[in-house]
Amino acid sequence: MGPSWHPWRPVPPLPHAVAFTPAVLTELLDGGQAFRWHTQPDGSLEGQWSAHHVRVRLAPAAPGTLEFTTPATADIPATANALHAYLSGPDADPDALPWRSDPHLAAAMAACPGLRILRQPFGETLLGFVCSATKQIVQIKQMMGLLAARHGRALPHGARALPTWDELAAVSEDQLRACALGFRARHVAGIARHLAENPGWLDATEAAPYPEAKERLLTLPGVGEKIADCVLLFGAGRLEAFPVDTWIIKAMERRYGLEDWKPAQIAHFGRRHFGPQAGLAQQYLFAYERAQKHPSPPPPLITPKRQV
Repeated sequence: MGPSWHPWRPVPPLPHAVAFTPAVLTELLDGGQAFRWHTQPDGSLEGQWSAHHVRVRLAPAAPGTLEFTTPATADIPATANALHAYLSGPDADPDALPWRSDPHLAAAMAACPGLRILRQPFGETLLGFVCSATKQIVQIKQMMGLLAARHGRALPHGARALPTWDELAAVSEDQLRACALGFRARHVAGIARHLAENPGWLDATEAAPYPEAKERLLTLPGVGEKIADCVLLFGAGRLEAFPVDTWIIKAMERRYGLEDWKPAQIAHFGRRHFGPQAGLAQQYLFAYERAQKHPSPPPPLITPKRQV
């Protein structure tokens, strides 16, 4: 039997908030930024990060606004503050993006109003994206669930937290493979050993400037350019990060004429074209491309020079 829950109550107002829609809320929480959210039969989304466990939904009495509940054993003020920080993300202002001169970005933003960047725990974000290599969201969520169930600490309300990197250092590679990690088990085990041997490394990386933080992450097993940028964008709020996956490659080919460009060239273009908040633009483009069932390739909006 599951835990009893507090009554629903409003989420404190978020910066730069607009009226949420069901599609945007689902994209925000269960669209690939985080991997511990699950849609419930009543349409709410239940999720966890750190020691927090909440359900979030659109408020029936106030359309476009959010409300939340948490298990009855949880501290409401502490959870409300943590959820507000989690949903507020970095200080990203959509109006600062170059949508007025970029009609495709404007279309992507109009299709997903209110989308934002979450501010997740840095260590958890690293674990999730190291496990994401060549996997879809549903498979990554399965891995996260198994890691929490078998190796995470029990929480007062019956759920389990993800294991910390210190806890993962005591888990064998075979035990990690038993959580459906496959070859990623080797990478997780290697990172756990590195962090155990270098106390403070993760905190120093999170606090470092973007170029230095990315260079540090790239030294870890299983961390390439895309994973490093995802970790820095979604776990450290580094808006200059521009992750390039297959969806962004498709978007850049179809919408911007960047055919046969390498991911590093696309990332450089993204940071130059979209500016200091390139990561927020990336999330709009990513969500828009995934939502198109049969996107037609329009003419390029610009004719960029190939970056080297």
